[in-house]
Amino acid sequence: MDLIDISIILLYVFLTLAVGIWVSKRASKGLNSYFLGGNGIKWYYLGLSNGSGMFDVSGTAWMVGILFLYGVKSFMFMWLWPVWNQIFIMMFLAVWIRRSNIMTGSEWMLTRFGDDRAGRAAHSIVAVFAVIAAVGFIAYFFEGVGKFMTIILPWDFTWQVGESVLLLSEQSYAMIIIILTTLYTVKGGMFSVVATEVLQYLIMVLAGILVAGYAFYEFSDLQINAIITEEWKNVFFGWELGDHWSGKFDAFNDLIDSEGYKMFGAFIGMSLFKGFFASIAGPTPGFDMQRILSTRTVKEAAYMSGFTALVLYIPRYLLIAGIVVIALVVLGPGMASDPGLTGAELEILLPKVINFHVPVGIKGLLLAGLLAAFMSTFSAFVNAGPAYIVNDIYKKYFKPVATDRHYIKVSHIASVVVVFLGVFMGFFAESINSLTLWITSALFGGYVAANFLKWVWWRFNGWGYFWGMASGLLIATLQFVLDQNKIHLEVGTWLYELARIPAIYIFPIIFLVSLLGSFLGTWLTPPTQMETLGKFYRNVRPWGFWKPVITALDKGGIVVNKNNGFWKDMANCTVGIIWQSSMIVLPIYFMVRDYPKTWAALGIFIITSVILKYTWLDKVRKIPN
Repeated sequence: MDLIDISIILLYVFLTLAVGIWVSKRASKGLNSYFLGGNGIKWYYLGLSNGSGMFDVSGTAWMVGILFLYGVKSFMFMWLWPVWNQIFIMMFLAVWIRRSNIMTGSEWMLTRFGDDRAGRAAHSIVAVFAVIAAVGFIAYFFEGVGKFMTIILPWDFTWQVGESVLLLSEQSYAMIIIILTTLYTVKGGMFSVVATEVLQYLIMVLAGILVAGYAFYEFSDLQINAIITEEWKNVFFGWELGDHWSGKFDAFNDLIDSEGYKMFGAFIGMSLFKGFFASIAGPTPGFDMQRILSTRTVKEAAYMSGFTALVLYIPRYLLIAGIVVIALVVLGPGMASDPGLTGAELEILLPKVINFHVPVGIKGLLLAGLLAAFMSTFSAFVNAGPAYIVNDIYKKYFKPVATDRHYIKVSHIASVVVVFLGVFMGFFAESINSLTLWITSALFGGYVAANFLKWVWWRFNGWGYFWGMASGLLIATLQFVLDQNKIHLEVGTWLYELARIPAIYIFPIIFLVSLLGSFLGTWLTPPTQMETLGKFYRNVRPWGFWKPVITALDKGGIVVNKNNGFWKDMANCTVGIIWQSSMIVLPIYFMVRDYPKTWAALGIFIITSVILKYTWLDKVRKIPN
């Protein structure tokens, strides 16, 4: 590490802490101010903050690895999350969510199912889910930033314990960054999170441009094309993946075969199946939900969600593609000749490139940018998770009446507890990939069915939601435990074969079990009171199966126009997914110097942007505040 690079990193950390603490005074006015910024933050700041929160180190390291190995098609791996959840939110869900005027996704359940036992059961399980998700994501970030910093920074931390010396470089580096981030997040709430994330976003964009510029001018077209093939650059695919690599790089084809995604058509089919239902289910109760609820009006909630997609993908993939170009030329030949090559090598490509193959100055800015990526995402979850503990558990069931000062103090304690649990879990994580699989399969897998039904079916009630969530999470967690312990299973047994199936292919089973729990819980218990359903429908106005509620409202003299916008919204989502995909592949094609496909991606981006202007933006402008 050169002194210039160290100075840039220290300056960034100082600025972040200064900005976060400087604005923290505005968070002391109450829970709404602490967790939602008092609904006074402008939508474009929230959009930058939301985009910054999605620009995390662990995810970036993972995407560098899969782009290196699978080529341009690798962007579809992001459908596991699924990334186009943001498109569905932009098109209609942000409007539905913001109309509720509540503080958390858990509190939203009381507006949908009522404040009786059934409603509180749904309310409680979402709060528990939100806290578990926050802890899981913090562990995921802890694991990622630890691996990243260990390879980059030259100093090792050792602890003397009796006669033994413990080397704790990875965890120690992660702990230092986590403590600094927790400091301003706990003190300043949403105001500090948004202010620092806007600063961090600007640093990440600058870092991405500099790295991409360096990779573009340092490595020639000839060097890049000597390594990658036309199939590597081909976005289209068949049922099976073809050979992405040729000649001396054939070891990478063997690695692809061992990863479990050779049947790429089936993988994409499952991703589309899961992605559709997961996207209609809406955002999980986390920082994305909090940004929507923080906007000033319903109209601004839609603007914010669209702006998030616009500002996130091009700069993020410019950085990722720049790193991958350097890795291909400099590290690719050596990796291909390594007889012990495994998927774990892909996880550390990002820090290896930064450590040895990025010049002084750019290295410091890139490190500051990636630290910003970690700190912004981490702070977003540290702000979102405790909101559920304080507002939906402590205030709801233990101390409903107290001063704002008391609740904010409890929020500070809850934040520290959530961070501690996440770090504790991170110590026992095997890898970034194992945590990614746990989050995308166990957590998101069990979340989908119940949260899909809550929007579209009037008869679905609080007990149906509770048992749908509980059964889905249970079966998904059992699958994950089985996967993590497959090395202890006897080869050839049905349990061993089941454990070897990639998590995405288990999703239909998780979905069906959760759906069964949802239907049984609903039909075996009384429906939600029509008064509650009527109030919910008047406020939110979702499309779906709501005819009995509309009829009851008509009989009561309340005229409500039925939402018939399903097909228009789905058409917009289809255009939106193409729009989003063009922003991902555009910087990749540009960085690997495939100019015809770069122009094609740019053309698709412009055409879809014009279409969405007329089909989405003009419609949003007509929404009353």
